[in-house]
Amino acid sequence: MLCPYCNANNDKVIDSRESDGAKVVRRRRECVVCARRFTTYERVEQTARLVVVKRDGTHVPFNRDNILRGVQSACGKRPIPEEAKERMVTEIEEDLHREFDREVDSHVIGDRVMSKLRELDQVAYIRYASEHRQFRNVDELRRELDELASRAPDVKNQQPLFAEPKKT
Repeated sequence: MLCPYCNANNDKVIDSRESDGAKVVRRRRECVVCARRFTTYERVEQTARLVVVKRDGTHVPFNRDNILRGVQSACGKRPIPEEAKERMVTEIEEDLHREFDREVDSHVIGDRVMSKLRELDQVAYIRYASEHRQFRNVDELRRELDELASRAPDVKNQQPLFAEPKKT
């Protein structure tokens, strides 16, 4: 480990702690040359990396941050705690690693995100679905809203998601 202060390759570990359910190891280190202390974080890397097959056929390494950015964008300023978003992305990531060995289609990931967002927040779900499903017109969006409304638990007491224009 190179010291971030003097670039020496001579340090000693002072303290090690597991965090985040033993997925990350935090190590407190001290440089033997300059005696300054610094912290490193070690994360276990999956030996078999998951590759995402995009719509255009390209292959890119799986990156959970891409999912998190999409979820945060869909949620916008909705009153959804960051912990809920992080937990959702972690669940999706773990499911994908458990279910797929090497490759996963991007639409599978998008469908999983939509499924989780549908349970979390209907507006965030529609925002994400409009990007993921690439609605071409308002009619496609209306069909999605109607389907979402028909699945809602207590449709009678909820505000309509998409109101028909009043005819005069």
